[in-house]
Amino acid sequence: QVKLVESGGGLVQSGGSLRLSCAASGFLFSRYDMGWFRRQAPGKEREFVAAINWSGGSTDYANSMKGRFTTSRDNAKNTVYLQMNSLKPEDTAVYYCAATYATAWPPPRPYDYWGQGTQVTVSS
Repeated sequence: QVKLVESGGGLVQSGGSLRLSCAASGFLFSRYDMGWFRRQAPGKEREFVAAINWSGGSTDYANSMKGRFTTSRDNAKNTVYLQMNSLKPEDTAVYYCAATYATAWPPPRPYDYWGQGTQVTVSS
């Protein structure tokens, strides 16, 4: 069955870095654009963080993440990454990866598959 499993979250001090990974299985990874989202508190809306197209040749970022976060992928390993630098306390959230079948860029369709999320906590 389809699985997206995030890892790499944890507790880090303000200004620090973390690298999240998302391992995919159960679908043809190289045909899917991948996205990162986060939810900062229960009940708060999930917000877009970054996305990368099926080949890794195109990326998109939320304005507040540009210059600090970088997403990449390794289709041979069915894995997408989110490198987060210069972390701030307001980056504290549960981070999710998601997959959407590649059609146009940026992805116009809702994401098809979601992971369970990984907690990132940034202390001040």
